[in-house]
Amino acid sequence: MFIKCNHLIMHVDLQGPADAPVLVLLHSLGTNLHIWDAQFLTLTQSYRVLRLDMRGHGLSEVGHTPFLIEDLAKDVLSIADYFGVEVFSVAGVSIGGLIAQHIADTTPERLRSMLLIDTYLAPSSKLIWVAMADNIRKQGLEPLISEIFSRWVTPEFSDTPSAIGMKQMLCRTSAEGYAQCAEALSQIVPKQPMNTKVPALVIVGEKDIVATPAAAQEMASARRGKLIVLSDAAHIPLFEKSDDILEKMLNFFVEDSNKNING
Repeated sequence: MFIKCNHLIMHVDLQGPADAPVLVLLHSLGTNLHIWDAQFLTLTQSYRVLRLDMRGHGLSEVGHTPFLIEDLAKDVLSIADYFGVEVFSVAGVSIGGLIAQHIADTTPERLRSMLLIDTYLAPSSKLIWVAMADNIRKQGLEPLISEIFSRWVTPEFSDTPSAIGMKQMLCRTSAEGYAQCAEALSQIVPKQPMNTKVPALVIVGEKDIVATPAAAQEMASARRGKLIVLSDAAHIPLFEKSDDILEKMLNFFVEDSNKNING
């Protein structure tokens, strides 16, 4: 469905039992809400699952003004408000994990828990993202498609239907939407003091060269969360390691729900 959020038309999907706890799923740069398709149906059996296309991705508008990571976080909170959701759990991959962390640091009362997949506290090089935004505005996304996609999955998985579908998500992403997100990434400075009260699970692919296992370890330590390293996985493992991701999601959110119930 489509809703108006912060002066933009946003594409969202909300499914699952009306009385179930809410789980918000945030996608990665260059994809859309369908990156969660492998986990979505199972999750809706126990959760009211809210997915969204972030600005400039999928079917959501990009807008005409620059935005920062806090604006993307405000979009998530505004969409939650639209549906009357006060408190939720969140799972985010890559930039989606950065959005989740911003929510945890600025409005922790809105979160039950967060799952951070192949992300980091902040990009290691801001200049790379600035240069990427500039190149995309000059040349479009097409010259970078192969290079970007090669980081998402392992070579063994790259010719599968799911991987090719992921690549199509990238090909169909708004160049301006990608460029603006790249600029937003270049401006991220980890908030201090960092909130460590929101329960966190960190998952990273052992072959991720974007958000590396070392960066994931740093983030897990800073967030006082548990770290899980997935073997034979790269930057976006949601299809390549779909069953592993789903199992770890269910275990984590169930454990966290039990802790909340038992105090």
